[in-house]
Amino acid sequence: METTLRGVGVSHGVAIGEVRHMGTAVLEPPAKQIAPEEAEREQGRARQAVEAVGADLIARGNLAGGEAQHVLEAQAMMAQDPELIADVERRIAVGSTAERGVYDAFASYRALLANAGEYLAGRVADLDDVRNRIVARLLGVPMPGVPDSDEPYVLIARDLAPADTALLDPALVLGFVTEEGGPTSHSAILARALGVPAVVALPGAGELAEGTVVAVDGSTGEIFVEPSAEKRAEMESAAAARKAALSASSGPGTTSDGHKVPLLANVGGPGDVPAAVEAGAEGVGLFRTEFLFLDDSTQAPSEEKQVAAYRAVLEAFPEGRVVVRVLDAGADKPLDFLTPADEPNPALGVRGLRSLLDHPDVLRTQLTALSKAAQGLPVHLEVMAPMVADRADAKAFADACREAGLQAKFGAMVEIPSAALRARSILREVEFLSLGTNDLAQYTFAADRQVGAVSRLQDPWQPALLDLVALSAEAAAAEGKSCGVCGEAASDPLLACVLTGLGVTSLSMGAASIPYVRATLAKYTLAQCERAASAARAADSAEEARVAAQMVLSGE
Repeated sequence: METTLRGVGVSHGVAIGEVRHMGTAVLEPPAKQIAPEEAEREQGRARQAVEAVGADLIARGNLAGGEAQHVLEAQAMMAQDPELIADVERRIAVGSTAERGVYDAFASYRALLANAGEYLAGRVADLDDVRNRIVARLLGVPMPGVPDSDEPYVLIARDLAPADTALLDPALVLGFVTEEGGPTSHSAILARALGVPAVVALPGAGELAEGTVVAVDGSTGEIFVEPSAEKRAEMESAAAARKAALSASSGPGTTSDGHKVPLLANVGGPGDVPAAVEAGAEGVGLFRTEFLFLDDSTQAPSEEKQVAAYRAVLEAFPEGRVVVRVLDAGADKPLDFLTPADEPNPALGVRGLRSLLDHPDVLRTQLTALSKAAQGLPVHLEVMAPMVADRADAKAFADACREAGLQAKFGAMVEIPSAALRARSILREVEFLSLGTNDLAQYTFAADRQVGAVSRLQDPWQPALLDLVALSAEAAAAEGKSCGVCGEAASDPLLACVLTGLGVTSLSMGAASIPYVRATLAKYTLAQCERAASAARAADSAEEARVAAQMVLSGE
């Protein structure tokens, strides 16, 4: 009998197939004691396993390329963290086996993250995956991971680590469903990059029996268990119609009556550029430069290395617009040379622009590298600061850009509610705003963006969040300046129409979402988008806002 479940849709598309479950996690190793003379040998085993897992993660990243490569390299650094390795060796020295030492050391670090307020909860899945891989190697058992199958299937998991998501084969993995995670987790972002339909935060997903046929709608978050022939035909027909619309859609982003809405791409480095160009991106709306810094958390990359990476992206969009976010370190992206180690709540501490203003040499080097990278190119370079709280922050960043001789527009990200409330004040110091809706939702609702239990508050359809977007867009219009959205909200085609109606002037998203947004935006006039935006803001919940906007756009 057909039943319907609902999670959070994070990657567009429809997948229909049999359920296959993620490989079982590594069992807890026994807590047996070793003799003192065995400690050195066990420590050697642990170091070898750590090095092998780190190398494997880097190799997976090289195969995956793009943003996935940066995420996996960061995970490899986690595996090889000197403090963690030292803790493992201390435990072995007092009698633990190599596998037990690894298990307990990682458990201790996991507890530290939990006690820090769960802000780093999104990293816990990564940490667990690293632990499981090291312990599996030490025990000589198969690595946890994607099941072996010759037939396409829908993957079900409690959560997916980046190492698994990055190498999913779209020819076999039709889509995936997880019990945990959120719309802005690593797995969700990588799923969109791969173009694999995905639903997260679905309670009880693990209870779906192996072999059960499910139909997954990655747009709505609906899961149809044992769908009827009629439902399957309906979803397949809708998917075919969507694919045809995507194929017919090309060119710049615009409403049906010609209102231009540039569609830009979010990229993490040169590896993400080919997909953005193929999708028809009109430029880059968010170049996440922190991935370049995560290659070595102990020191900043040289100016020369930064120039090469930046120029590779800038050259791909001649005459186009490229918006670069300067280093956004701290919280879930800690760097040893930059981030305080003893903050009780890193999410509310020294992160983003605050870190850079405390280390002006790092900011100066990055701005100088950007200036050199853009020399002689016709690209329209724009540089923005993350985590701007007020006019003083905006002025400090603009002054630093001028002192570095940067010939570009200077902007501020709106990720803190105060920035939206005082947007007009901030715009007296900078030339544009860019809304990071992921963090803006997190700080507006006090809801960690990585925690599935509070995913309803991370929903970008929340009317309070739309109010803050509207305030920012209205302030920009009053000052004659631009206000874009570079958070994951822009990747939702229906919400893209609402954002346009709120006055947003550009939309930036993962490359795979651009054709969906372009095709949907082209179906409606600006006036229809404005009416849909008003209806959404008048609602009292995210779901009501979504339904209200849909009704307006469908003419009901």
